[in-house]
Amino acid sequence: MAGTPVVLTEDEITEQLTLAPGWQRHGEQITRSFAIRYHGGVALIVHVADVERLIGHHADIDLRWDHVRFTITTHDAGHRLTTADFDLAHRIDGIAHAHGATPETRPDS
Repeated sequence: MAGTPVVLTEDEITEQLTLAPGWQRHGEQITRSFAIRYHGGVALIVHVADVERLIGHHADIDLRWDHVRFTITTHDAGHRLTTADFDLAHRIDGIAHAHGATPETRPDS
């Protein structure tokens, strides 16, 4: 990411969350989990990681046997939310859909 990322205001975060259904805010992070079997999750993660490398922004990823969880914040902005986080969230949604992952509905997902 070039330059210093601009931190979103509370109103901007609220607006961005309405445009990113399924993503939940936890403090200064957004998270979402997808149901997918382990090996499918590995393929999903590799695909996401390749895109992340290209755009210069990455999520923290937690892979389990039956789901994968993505947590996003902008480290270069003091672990605060920026437009880059929501851009990555939309990219992850598309990649997860392409891999046949289904959004999880767990309260903590």
